[in-house]
Amino acid sequence: MSKINTLLIANRGEIACRVMRTAKEQGIKTIAVYSDADELAPHVKMADDAVRIGPAPVNESYLIIDNIIQAAKDTGADAIHPGYGFLSENAAFSQACADAGIIFVGPPEKAIDVMGDKARSKRAMIEAGVPCVPGYQDEDQSDDTLITEAGKIGVPLMVKAAAGGGGRGMRLVHDLEEVPNAIKLARSEAENAFGNGELILEKAIIKPRHVELQVFADSHGNCIHLGERDCSVQRRHQKVIEEAPCPVMTPELREQMGKAAVDAAKAVDYVGAGTIEFLLDQSGEFYFLEMNTRLQVEHPVTEEITGLDLVALQLKVASGDFLGLEQSDVTLSGHAMEIRLYAEDPADDFLPSTGHIDLWKPSSLSRVDSGIETGGEVSPFYDSMVAKIITHGATRDEARRRMIKALSETALFGPKTNRDFLVDALDKPDFVEGQATTAFIAENYGEDGVDLGEQAFSTYAIAAVLQHKLQQKSAHHLALNVNHEMLDWSNNRSLETVVQYGDDQTIQVHVDAPQQYTVTEGEQRVSVKLLSLKPDMAKLNVDGHNVIVIYHAHHRTLHLALPARSLTVTDQVGVSAMEDIGGGGTVVAPMHGQLLEILVEAGASVSKGDKLAVLEAMKMQHEILAEIDGTVEMIAASAGTQIAADDLIMEIVEKESEEA
Repeated sequence: MSKINTLLIANRGEIACRVMRTAKEQGIKTIAVYSDADELAPHVKMADDAVRIGPAPVNESYLIIDNIIQAAKDTGADAIHPGYGFLSENAAFSQACADAGIIFVGPPEKAIDVMGDKARSKRAMIEAGVPCVPGYQDEDQSDDTLITEAGKIGVPLMVKAAAGGGGRGMRLVHDLEEVPNAIKLARSEAENAFGNGELILEKAIIKPRHVELQVFADSHGNCIHLGERDCSVQRRHQKVIEEAPCPVMTPELREQMGKAAVDAAKAVDYVGAGTIEFLLDQSGEFYFLEMNTRLQVEHPVTEEITGLDLVALQLKVASGDFLGLEQSDVTLSGHAMEIRLYAEDPADDFLPSTGHIDLWKPSSLSRVDSGIETGGEVSPFYDSMVAKIITHGATRDEARRRMIKALSETALFGPKTNRDFLVDALDKPDFVEGQATTAFIAENYGEDGVDLGEQAFSTYAIAAVLQHKLQQKSAHHLALNVNHEMLDWSNNRSLETVVQYGDDQTIQVHVDAPQQYTVTEGEQRVSVKLLSLKPDMAKLNVDGHNVIVIYHAHHRTLHLALPARSLTVTDQVGVSAMEDIGGGGTVVAPMHGQLLEILVEAGASVSKGDKLAVLEAMKMQHEILAEIDGTVEMIAASAGTQIAADDLIMEIVEKESEEA
């Protein structure tokens, strides 16, 4: 048996920190690798040693096999844990580790080669008798063949990258005329994300559940499953909320799906942790979707209901030891939920968000797996998931209520996040009742982003009071011989502070007594009493109800997180007005990323909705569309270059009205 004394983690962010935590508990020395963008990242600080492997882009750092193998050799690593994403499902990487005499904490090359490719894995599963979705997965990859096969399958249709996962290289098609463009986009995205443009086609199963089985196998022929996870709540085919066990699972169905999962793993002589993903339709039929030959993002919910440390099991099996578990040893206790906290804007079709982290304050009521910290950065070069929050309860509803409470005490200020959306989603009736399918977000929020409604005036009132108090405290620190007791006091008139949030929202904060205020805007009126004020948390009484808020202030900007809603406001009083960036004719980058294509030329006529450019950010491709009819006056950017948020791409002169 080969023992692991030094472990290199070929990944970043929360999964690198997660693997290190178990390794350190076992007395194993940990080695981090990092790109230039991650030099000061938490996973680098956590490791016993760290090695730079290249510039920020993944294809110059985290995807360079030779650099990672060399880092392992230079630090004397016995083993490499790939985490998930990046090289975790790369057969060449597994083989490179073997060639270098380094333990790869994952399955052998053959299993990755077959199961890491959706086309080959589907062919193998059909041969093994595992139920599969009808589709096309053969080797002829010409556009003409794919278009012809799409016509045979019919719509709705899924165009999917054969390699990789995470929703990248995937397009849902409702009209056969959309197939050529879907093939182009999916292939391009797959080539950029995984270096492999092979595609498969599958009949889209409408409104299924996404149910996956966790399997574990050792090198001695033992293979078991550890129960299932329901990962149905997704956006852009990426999971958002996961739970275990599945709300509609029965013992009989679990036995059937568990057997199919184990059969699938045994068919490729699997070793280590793997996940067999199925689509479960409304009639109870299930179909093989794919196998992830690695640890899953959502593995913590399985850990919570089984009491097992899956990373510890990975290290044990990778060392050549027996798994030490029979199927009968696996018991499921209670219910667990996990949410993925993404840096993104749900109101803008979940567009990724990047930038400086002003405050990261997770709840102490839950397990939190994260790879960020206050003062750090959410980089445009990597995935937008920044943390995971996990809760456990005796029942599903207890786990759900604990999750809502944990989220209410969590704040990430700087980039936009999906925190408020998650709180809202967890309380939707069909989720509460355990009836959510993969159509959950579209059915509850529509297709154009999430609209949670207008903020209550009381939220702006809280912000105004806090800004008044913080500005007062700042002035008091600069003043001489002013007693603290004199703050908010006057002997001849009522004190008043005015704040302005936007052009049409002027709010008056009237001081009734020290720490007590009446806040008004037009006919709206709220009474606010400040009960306590700490550096990042305040307790207030608003119209007779106590509220605890998390906040962060920077100059005239205030970030505020109430239990269910977040708000960022900037006091415009004394601040010169700024012209809006962009507009219909000014086309700017919506986020940092690489400008892959510019699809029009200067002088071209465009109509509203026409595709102008393709931007890749956080491993996803985003089409930039014309907002007006007009003529392209000038192109300011170049395809193939990095571009920052709000950088000018092109200018369009609006078409003159044809009215007489």
